[in-house]
Amino acid sequence: MISKHLIPKIIKSILLPIFAVLAALLVGAGLIILAGTNPVTAYTALFQKSLTTYFGFSDTLSKTTPLLLVSLGILIALRAGLFNLGGEGQIYMGALGSVVIGLYLPNLPMWIHLPLALVGGFLLGAIWGAIAGYLKIACGLNEVLTTLLLNYIAQNFVNYMVNEPLIAPDAPSPYTPLIADSARLPIILPKTQAHAGILLGLAMAIILAVVLSLTAFGYQVDAVGQNPTAASYAGISVNQTILTVMGLSGGLAGFAGSTEVLGAKYRLFENFSPGYGFDAIAIALLSRGNPLAVILTSLFFGVLRSGANVMQRSAGVSITVVYAIQGLTMLFLAISLAFEPISE
Repeated sequence: MISKHLIPKIIKSILLPIFAVLAALLVGAGLIILAGTNPVTAYTALFQKSLTTYFGFSDTLSKTTPLLLVSLGILIALRAGLFNLGGEGQIYMGALGSVVIGLYLPNLPMWIHLPLALVGGFLLGAIWGAIAGYLKIACGLNEVLTTLLLNYIAQNFVNYMVNEPLIAPDAPSPYTPLIADSARLPIILPKTQAHAGILLGLAMAIILAVVLSLTAFGYQVDAVGQNPTAASYAGISVNQTILTVMGLSGGLAGFAGSTEVLGAKYRLFENFSPGYGFDAIAIALLSRGNPLAVILTSLFFGVLRSGANVMQRSAGVSITVVYAIQGLTMLFLAISLAFEPISE
């Protein structure tokens, strides 16, 4: 039976993020008016084109996919009381792991090659996340600092690989050769870039929701996140949980990089990520620890990214307004948390 104190808490956890989004859109409307444009026209272009047209919706799915996967990674870290700012670097390492397998194992059937490429991306992302977990356990280094710094190492390392050993012959700009057809994610909407990576993201969200809610590991993660000292007294290995969670967090972000090279671009470019790893921090916080809520919040941010250029062309509103709306969403979410009691 659900406690009478739990129902208001659940309702509040749903309403506060909605308040944050609506407040951000309202303030964004004011910015649009200041720019001399009708906000109704601008928002209609933004949401209608990205959700109700075939190519617009396919572009939304393509942009939602990496956001969904990396956000799930950041969310599981948050559930364990860890703050992973390294999603961007883990995306780069995951993309590198997948593209190497996609390039250098060309004579395999698709049912072997594609899973191997995905696993390669997951493993390299997991290793990158686990490095921060190990440094926290062994040296007491804060994961916020280490994951942030590891972003720059990963991005510059991948850029070096694309510029030197992996660069395509006679490439006019830094990028790798095309991966083998057998390592490519299937397209789910013909003549678009909407690929099966979105199905992987949805599956990971459902699996993570089940694991965190119904398994002993999920209990361990929440126990460590809420009170590591009490968790240790209960017989839970806090260090092992931290290392495992950071590895899983990095692996899910690595999947995001994998889907970009295996489903959208088919090769690895220099500086290919437009900041998905940083957007994912906002998405994970907005989802308030719920893996299924990440699906909706990722879709919202995917709509913003997909519809931004359409809004600029159709309504003459600068794309920077979309970035302002993303920032305002987080600002209002932070404000909304002030209305929550410290304990229930």
